[in-house]
Amino acid sequence: MKLGLHSAILPDDSFEQVIDYAAKVGFTCVEVCCWPRGKAVRRYAGVTHIDLNESDDAKLLYYKKYAEDRGVAIASLGYYPNPMDADQEAAEVAVRHLYRLIDASALMGVNLVTTFIGKDKNKTVEENLDKFEVVWKPIVSYAEDKGVKLAIENCPMLYTVSEWPGGNNLACSPAIWREMFRRIPSPALGLALDPSHPYLTRASYIKPVYEFAERIYHVHFKDIKIYQEKLDEYGCFSYPTLWHSPKLPGMGGVDFGAFVSALNDIRYNGCAVIEVEDKAFESCPEDVRAGIEQSYRFMKQYM
Repeated sequence: MKLGLHSAILPDDSFEQVIDYAAKVGFTCVEVCCWPRGKAVRRYAGVTHIDLNESDDAKLLYYKKYAEDRGVAIASLGYYPNPMDADQEAAEVAVRHLYRLIDASALMGVNLVTTFIGKDKNKTVEENLDKFEVVWKPIVSYAEDKGVKLAIENCPMLYTVSEWPGGNNLACSPAIWREMFRRIPSPALGLALDPSHPYLTRASYIKPVYEFAERIYHVHFKDIKIYQEKLDEYGCFSYPTLWHSPKLPGMGGVDFGAFVSALNDIRYNGCAVIEVEDKAFESCPEDVRAGIEQSYRFMKQYM
């Protein structure tokens, strides 16, 4: 298993600065954010460390070599939009960029794109599953032909009042994953598993490791803290921003020893990247790096 960093927490750094810093800390891989440049739709989104609009084939191969020369692998090309957005124009922009990322990932020999399935929060789960087939079958087929895998993060994207109650990412539970893989059984489609998301919903983050062992293509290490006094006040059917916070690994409720043990049981040997989203460590760039380095030390004990 390779311990890495998700680059979204360093939005103002260049690709080279991200890789140099990751190597200095001791990370062996980086999930590189590849959003198209533009206004971010939410925190930690819209981060561009590889800009496909400014990168020809030679530039993409330069990025790969730059990282390799410093002992850092590019774990995946990351982009987390909503390809099933009710806004058709926004959905089409997301899908077009996904195709470009698949091409870039294949060229670079990364062969992995990490992303969201997306969701129309105004439709039922069943309606969204039907839409999933229409939107994703050609994307998955294209990726399979290119030798690229798509790792779908299990984040429900229902944290804020604007996302509540349906959420903007369909692929958030084992029941839905089973149906996704039944409808599109291609081995190109898999999971980017993050234990913090099932922890939020009081679901097991250990059981899915064993059941979906063959579909886990990428892992995120992120924690969540639930404030019981706020949950008592608002109830679990309110949007979660009212009663929880993302935290550095070890600063919330996820048992990372148990989670990594399960990953070892299935012989997972891919990349597992720390995703830093903790407002307590965001007051300045030095604070951000302190949070990253604390997270590295904490997770390294299990690796």
